[in-house]
Amino acid sequence: MVQSSVVRSVALPAQRVRPTPLGYKGVGMAVLILVAWAALLTYLLAFYQPNWRTPGPYLLALGQMHLYTGLFITAHDAMHGVVSANKRLNNFIGTLTAGLFAFNWFPGMLAKHHAHHRHVATEHDPDFHDGQHTSFLLWFVRFAWNYVTLAQVALMALTYNVLKLFLPQANVIAFWMVPAVLATLQLFYFGTYLPHRGEHQPDNPHKSRSQFRHHVWAFLSCYFFGYHYEHHDQPYLPWWRLWRAKELVQR
Repeated sequence: MVQSSVVRSVALPAQRVRPTPLGYKGVGMAVLILVAWAALLTYLLAFYQPNWRTPGPYLLALGQMHLYTGLFITAHDAMHGVVSANKRLNNFIGTLTAGLFAFNWFPGMLAKHHAHHRHVATEHDPDFHDGQHTSFLLWFVRFAWNYVTLAQVALMALTYNVLKLFLPQANVIAFWMVPAVLATLQLFYFGTYLPHRGEHQPDNPHKSRSQFRHHVWAFLSCYFFGYHYEHHDQPYLPWWRLWRAKELVQR
């Protein structure tokens, strides 16, 4: 299944999408994701009465997972300065969206993410495995160890214990905690493990591979982040323009 969704790691002639002024599009996309995430979460926590014997609660949890992923992708775009040309606004949105996703700290993530781009798939890449534990699970554990902090864990525990005082505990677990965990796995699987695992051709400068061109699946799976070679090759493209790079060359 993995082999059918991701192509071989090869370097192709660079054909780039030209940078264009962001205007308010990046901020608009960020606000859309933030509003959708907050609105659905509020409904699911405060008003929704799930019938666990029907598909509804599980589909809604997956929808919330997708919006959690959108929060992180927005924070990721802010790390590349492609949410807003206004640096303060860009970093504010990055800090907000990262924080809403399990209290991630944007400044700390910023340095590590740029180290990933500079040293991709090397011992200096904080996202990469250690050269020995290359399986999905062990690699994910190392990845989480590099990013999850004690402060995050404490804040998540505190928030959970406060929320369950006022809201149904089952809803808090199913629609606040579980979607965040699933989104973390989703981001790692499509954004780190699949693109960077295994061997890469010597002429592949980004040590990355990319999903085949299928824009609907690429959006649903990880906001086009599966077009990962294209992202490393053209990091100035926000997630909502990344598909255009895939249109130029089928990898």
